[in-house]
Amino acid sequence: MADRGVDLSGLPKEVRDQLAELDLELSEGDITQKGYEKKKAKLLAPYIPQIQNVDPHIQLTPPGPSADPTPSPDAGPSASSRHHRSHRSGGARDDRYRSDIHTEAVQAALAKHKEEKMALPMPTKRRSAFVQSPVDNCTPPDTSSASEDEGSLRRQAAVSAALVQSLQSPDYWINRSLQGSSTSSSASSTLSHGEPKSQNQSQNTGPPAPSALADVLAHTRLAENSSVPPDVTSTTQQDRGSRVDIPPVRGMSRGQSRASMMDTADGVPVNSRVSTKIQQLLNTLKRPKRPPLSEFFLDDAEEIVEVPRPDPSTPRPEGRQIIPVKGEPLGVVSNWPPALQAALARWGATQAKSPALTTLDNTGKPIYTLTYGKLWSRSLKLAYTLLNKLGTKSDPVLKPGDRVALVYPNNDPGMFWVAFYGCLLAEVIPVPIEVPLTRKDAGSQQIGFLLGSCGVGLALTSEVCLKGLPKTPNGEILQFKGWPRLKWVVTDTKYLTKPSKDWQPHIPTANTDTAYIEYKASKEGTVMGVAVSKISMLTHCQALTQACNYCEGETLVNVLDFKKDMGLWHGVLTSVMNRIHTISVPYAVMKACPLSWVQRVHIHKARVALVKCRDLHWAMMAHREQRDTNLASLRMLIVADGANPWSVSSCDAFLNVFQSHGLKPEVICPCASSPEALTVAIRRPGVRGAPLPARAILSMTGLSHGVIRVNTEDKNSALTVQDVGHVMPGALMCIVKPDGPPMLCKTDEIALMCIVKPDGPPMLCKTDEIGEIVLNSRAGGTMYYGLPGVTKNTFEVIPVNSSGAPIGEIPFTRTGLLGFVGPGSLVFVVGKIEGLLTVSSRRHNADDLVATALAVEPVKTVYRGRIAVFSVTVFYDERIVIVAEQRPDASEEDSFQWMSRVLQAIDSIHQVGLYCLALVPANTLPKTPLGGIHVSETKQHFLEGSLHPCNILLCPHTCVTNMPKPRQKQPVGVGPASIMVGNLVAGKRIAQAAGRELGLIEDQDLVRKHQFLSEALQWRAQTDPDHVLYVLLNTKGVPVSTASCLQLHKRAEKVATALMERGGINTGDNVVLLYPPGIDLISSFYGCLYAGCVPVTVRPPHPQNLAATLPTVRMIIDVSKAACILTTQLLMKILRSKEAAASVNIKTWPTIIDTDDLPRKRPPQLYKPPTPEMLAYLDFSVSTTGMLTGVKISHAAVSALCRSIKLQCELYSSRQVAICLDPYCGLGFVLWCLSR
Repeated sequence: MADRGVDLSGLPKEVRDQLAELDLELSEGDITQKGYEKKKAKLLAPYIPQIQNVDPHIQLTPPGPSADPTPSPDAGPSASSRHHRSHRSGGARDDRYRSDIHTEAVQAALAKHKEEKMALPMPTKRRSAFVQSPVDNCTPPDTSSASEDEGSLRRQAAVSAALVQSLQSPDYWINRSLQGSSTSSSASSTLSHGEPKSQNQSQNTGPPAPSALADVLAHTRLAENSSVPPDVTSTTQQDRGSRVDIPPVRGMSRGQSRASMMDTADGVPVNSRVSTKIQQLLNTLKRPKRPPLSEFFLDDAEEIVEVPRPDPSTPRPEGRQIIPVKGEPLGVVSNWPPALQAALARWGATQAKSPALTTLDNTGKPIYTLTYGKLWSRSLKLAYTLLNKLGTKSDPVLKPGDRVALVYPNNDPGMFWVAFYGCLLAEVIPVPIEVPLTRKDAGSQQIGFLLGSCGVGLALTSEVCLKGLPKTPNGEILQFKGWPRLKWVVTDTKYLTKPSKDWQPHIPTANTDTAYIEYKASKEGTVMGVAVSKISMLTHCQALTQACNYCEGETLVNVLDFKKDMGLWHGVLTSVMNRIHTISVPYAVMKACPLSWVQRVHIHKARVALVKCRDLHWAMMAHREQRDTNLASLRMLIVADGANPWSVSSCDAFLNVFQSHGLKPEVICPCASSPEALTVAIRRPGVRGAPLPARAILSMTGLSHGVIRVNTEDKNSALTVQDVGHVMPGALMCIVKPDGPPMLCKTDEIALMCIVKPDGPPMLCKTDEIGEIVLNSRAGGTMYYGLPGVTKNTFEVIPVNSSGAPIGEIPFTRTGLLGFVGPGSLVFVVGKIEGLLTVSSRRHNADDLVATALAVEPVKTVYRGRIAVFSVTVFYDERIVIVAEQRPDASEEDSFQWMSRVLQAIDSIHQVGLYCLALVPANTLPKTPLGGIHVSETKQHFLEGSLHPCNILLCPHTCVTNMPKPRQKQPVGVGPASIMVGNLVAGKRIAQAAGRELGLIEDQDLVRKHQFLSEALQWRAQTDPDHVLYVLLNTKGVPVSTASCLQLHKRAEKVATALMERGGINTGDNVVLLYPPGIDLISSFYGCLYAGCVPVTVRPPHPQNLAATLPTVRMIIDVSKAACILTTQLLMKILRSKEAAASVNIKTWPTIIDTDDLPRKRPPQLYKPPTPEMLAYLDFSVSTTGMLTGVKISHAAVSALCRSIKLQCELYSSRQVAICLDPYCGLGFVLWCLSR
């Protein structure tokens, strides 16, 4: 060694410091071992005798115990360790970055033969010059230390001796326990790479010598000129001073030094004498793996957002765990058919002249009646045509099991019936969809997704519908966006082929094969196909027959869409099974004559009517005391959307009007259904005179927290819910929780639908919880066709109890309905998953918000009650958005009054703020085929900015309550550049944000001279008197008045004179400015500054709504303690009118000055504030919830604000700025009055 024979304590302090720095560089990896030896020898050269003909850094030491015996386990630290510790005492920085305790802990862990997984850089694929093949399950420990230097010089001779010794032993693994477990991590020191044993190893014989081998290996290193650049991405542990038996590495001689070998990711031993930083740099240059740029800017919500503390008063479920509810057993009737096609064949043969369907025209008159005989014969022709006439016998276009689309308009149910049953007889799967009208139809692209997922290549339609489809200039059917290419087939009778006498359709017994596919739109707008099997279709018809007590020959009036949901299940399927006469009332007829279905019930003495709440409401509104209307024949009035909690009001109102026309209260039967589970529950027709089921009056606050609480406080925040009857026959129902694993709810808890985590089963609710209804029944959907992943989360739910144990092995189906089970096993539904809005961990129903908005006098503002409610994600939480269509004759003032009242109503009733409330022109929102609002498309337009609202009110301050945490001040000593770069790389927010410095501007001297607004106006009136400051436009965009600098200055002087003469105002008094938006307001503001008064701008009361707006004016006047009111003559009359006296005390108004007639003389002098800290004006604002806030603004703040706006917005005297804000407070007032 270079320092052998040198007393380090006698060296000069400068040399000791340099040696300490050199040791630190070696330990930190900033220098290689070879460089370390050279620099150290150079430093010590003047203090040691020179060794002739020997290079210190290649000096060899003979191997063997006598050369450098391995210290015993009881021995203290090695001399080299003590030596380096003495060196480290001279360096102050060494103690900061070096830890001997950590080094000794690693050594002790290795002595116990336990491996530590250490986080190191990613490994590289490099091989040692000594190793030509991978290693097999090796764990080569490194007995060297970064601080050892003596043993690192004894390389060449030690390696050669160790090679000879290791070839004498056939034992590949000495002490097998050193292997440990392999890992794929970059920080692992053990990897498995299998390879057959080498031939020379299998021939080695002789006893092992672990002690001698350990002694040799403890002081050997691979020669630096014999190895490739080393890799330190994997490390092992050692115990300094202990002897360890080390197994040899396969493919390497026993004599090679295991102490100097380490594993890379490929299990290749390499030299360990290399810097970690250098190795990391090599890995980066070799295989750079940078994360995507977006990952550098991911905010951690938990670190940024201020998490609200849980409210201890939040209601929690307290009931017991719910018990699954069973429906009554499904009865067995002897004459029930084995399949639905068999029922049609039976009625077509035995009851051929019995009416099956009556269709109405647009005027409400019957146009044709389809008998069961005609339905059977036409369906038979279509089935034969589909299977035999669309292709050749060797290559048919359709085969049993193929999917076909049914495209028929809502006013042609007869053609749809024939097509649907023709597909069933041909054993092809019908997929009913809506008729596309244009390429830009709402949801048209999602319908294309449905057809693609179902593999539809052929569409059935009528001749009239085909002619109405949009076409290209060449006459071909337009290729709709997102749709697969379809072959269109017309199913009119004249195009069908009569089957041969020997051909009969195959009608098997109902099985699990898919019968038809019904489309369903999710909350996000995705359209999926729910597959219903043949046995499910038949069982559902049987359950409906038993629950509704259908009989042969009855008459049913169907107002619903016959292509899906209740309209299909009752009006097309169950009616054929029971030979019911269905009268279909198209949607177009309902728009022209809302009473048409009531008239059909009266004329045909119908026993059952199938309607929605909207049909009840329209019929009630169109009723005009018709004496010839009699509804006594009805035994069931099925309300298909009875699951809507607000349907109870329509049912009650309809009953009140038509009870005098024979309608019995017990015939109203609301029901609940979903596309996945079909009919969930339905109220059975009651007995005449029996008491009606009780209703639940629930607290909306409790519902928002997911629990059932009877409303006892505020009547405005109560929700009255009617039951939807009992569970369907043969079904089993549960209520499961929405968030986390699906568990059964308590009896007062509301469970919601959630995606089931793979590691958590669904849990049942308690008896006071609201939850999602899940159903087990043979009469339900089986899957989302072509979407197995989504199917598993919906159709294969197995609820578990509170302990996590499954309640059974039977899978349940999610219905998407939120509700609970009440007394008598009655089912109550309070909403749907699709309309669920979760804001700040509270749940709100979109239907509830729509009902609240409609209750705020929408007749003057909202067009036909068309309102859409949805949520958007803003700052890690959902925010509520309401979009409504505005009436064409509604004024802007009326619209904003309505929007303000809606904000207050929702805040008061639901305790939630709105993010945005927008009004769009009438008939501009996307529509569904039956005229409703397409909510998902509306949301997409909102996010894309393509709604084009005519009035909009954004209120983020009322709903964004999880604002960022206060920014933490960074520790001293870290520069701003380091903070910024570190935060960006870590994906965190930048430490702070600040605007530009105002600095020096060109007219700095003028700013000092005219630092007050009044002085600035006087200066501009002198230097640029004709420069136009303001142009006031009317509603048509025509200029009605202008004001130049000189005109504004002179009018302000006249206002100041009026204040001094008429008002007797003293300096510093507050003066209320009560003007409509215009130049009078601005001139009065500067007149107050000229007179030394403090102006307070107030929005004038609305002449047609003084009761609501005048108290606000009075409140601001009282709070500001105004000594005078400046206003126009018209507003002065309103303030003193009788209508105003009904709201406020008009005798206590302060002095009111009319500025329409001002004095012509100038004031004797203009007021100049003594200091910039004097008040300039008062800024009062009223929030949407009615809270009044006042802010005092000084002249200094006004000057700084105007300069800031000028610099940021680059406002020069030649710029023209359009202002569409109110001039009474905030930024609107600043831009109107100050920034000119």
